Amino acid sequence: MQLSPDEHIFWQYGFVKLNATIVFTWALMLVLAVGSKIITGKLATGLKRSRWQNLMEIVVVAMENQIAEVGLREPRRFLGFIGTLFLFVAIASLCTIIPGFKPPTGSLSTTVALALCVFVVVPLFGIEDQGLIGYFKSYLEPTVIMLPFNIIGEISRTLALSVRLFGNMMSGEMIIGILLTITPYIFPIVMTLLGLLTGMVQAYIFSVLATVYIAAAMGDQGLKQEPEAQQ
Repeated sequence: MQLSPDEHIFWQYGFVKLNATIVFTWALMLVLAVGSKIITGKLATGLKRSRWQNLMEIVVVAMENQIAEVGLREPRRFLGFIGTLFLFVAIASLCTIIPGFKPPTGSLSTTVALALCVFVVVPLFGIEDQGLIGYFKSYLEPTVIMLPFNIIGEISRTLALSVRLFGNMMSGEMIIGILLTITPYIFPIVMTLLGLLTGMVQAYIFSVLATVYIAAAMGDQGLKQEPEAQQ
């Protein structure tokens, strides 16, 4: 039983390998890119809209509301990055119902790459709002002694993001594989449905955690002010 899509090799020449992780990652990227192009190319501004547009608007509004609930002002500013993370992980989970599909999020290399994207983007947003000096001064709070601990915290939360997503996705695949061997009919169907639910929850958690990290990096500059604080 192959636990990771890295183990499923489509083509190999020497040390160069084309495994399921690479193939299905690029396939998902292609689906997202082409799908967004097709959907956004036929957007209507009137009352008469397609079902796809209505569905996409519901998803976009829900994402914006969630980003705003975390506390960030101007949620549309972060929608591109956070929304892409959510859609990639969510669609990777939903596509597991396709026979032969291996979710790339079941590979540690993919989850580490996604976590590294968050690791890079978080300080960029922080520097954009607080300035270079203001952002790096946050590593010295409350005292200079906390500098190494704050740096370790940045690295450890990146590791936690990648391992959490990888562990949950891989465990779901493992359980389904075991049940297919023992009881190849009813239980695998139930576990597949539960796996889809788990995948959606993991997509939500991953995107929310990324939003929280961005909010923390931006400090008071990027946080949505409460009415009491504005008075």
